[in-house]
Amino acid sequence: MSKQVVVRSTKNYEQLDNYIRDNGVKSIFLVCGASIKYLDIKKYIDGLVQRGINIVCFSEFESNPLYDSVVKGVKLFKESGCDVIMAVGGGSAMDVAKCIKLYSNMDDDKNYLTQEIVPNDVKLIAVPTTAGTGSEATRYAVIYYNGEKQSVSHTSCIPDFVLLDGSTVVSLPMYHKKASMMDAMCHAIEAFWSVNSTDESKEYSRKALKLIIKNRDAYLAGEYEGCVNMLEAAFYAGKAINITQTTAGHAMCYKLTSMYGLAHGHAAALCVRELFGYMADNTALCTDARGREYLDETFVQLADALGKESVEEAVAYYKEFVDSLELDIPVPNEGDFYILKSSVNTDRLKNNPVGLTTESIDKLYHKILIRNGE
Repeated sequence: MSKQVVVRSTKNYEQLDNYIRDNGVKSIFLVCGASIKYLDIKKYIDGLVQRGINIVCFSEFESNPLYDSVVKGVKLFKESGCDVIMAVGGGSAMDVAKCIKLYSNMDDDKNYLTQEIVPNDVKLIAVPTTAGTGSEATRYAVIYYNGEKQSVSHTSCIPDFVLLDGSTVVSLPMYHKKASMMDAMCHAIEAFWSVNSTDESKEYSRKALKLIIKNRDAYLAGEYEGCVNMLEAAFYAGKAINITQTTAGHAMCYKLTSMYGLAHGHAAALCVRELFGYMADNTALCTDARGREYLDETFVQLADALGKESVEEAVAYYKEFVDSLELDIPVPNEGDFYILKSSVNTDRLKNNPVGLTTESIDKLYHKILIRNGE
């Protein structure tokens, strides 16, 4: 793919306007949710219509997008003859737009999920409206087929142009802000310690963590600069996870999300809160091919990225960071723990640098959900 362009928005959307003009765009396939009507960018898009640019809107998808919805989107996109795809929304809108792009040159008579992905020249513009998933930076998309989660991955679906517009997140509900920020923070931390980490991914994680720490209060207060900086943090965390993939924090959080109705970032934050210290204390169980000494040094580097002089201080700081957000801790039934420990995706554990057994996962879930007066 061509080099990705990432810009911070100006009030008149000049950079986006230049991109549309420079690429000779005449018709835009807009993938978005209903919330777009409350955003400043909606006024800009309406202005494009007045200037003669055709807008075809597709919003018939779910928060956990279904394969059938993507099929509808592909059909409409092909019929529309649009020049580019623009996604304005959170992770779901991004996932749908990515899949529409990937599937737009495939055989409609066969299941897209069974076909080989062949890159195409369709441009994809991304305007994230949540500072968390980092989907605008990754090659991944998630859709559901017959009730089962399907991970779609190809570098050609990484958006060509990303607009970081702070106005899209200024007025989000506080819980949404906290949860999405923690999704980005967990991406950055997990990417840092992943067995797939590189110098490049660690640098992206450092940038993300420093931006999150510096801008947390301004972001939560709804200050524009803090909001656009948090979007940038989520983007860098996405760049990191695009290289490394997620680890045990995400493997353990998915069932918490579905079982207790938590936002994804909320669940991830609770899991990493206990994982961080456990892993730092158990580097003797290292599964990273680079060895225990390397892993110990990685935790030291992570502590530095969090602005702390020791791993112990970093672990304590992260716990304080999460606790200060006052995110609810679900109250489990005893039978929940068996379901939880049985739910963990072992493929994701392959990226974790410290070996985890069913027993250790069970103990971690107990610590996550039962704090013992800590």
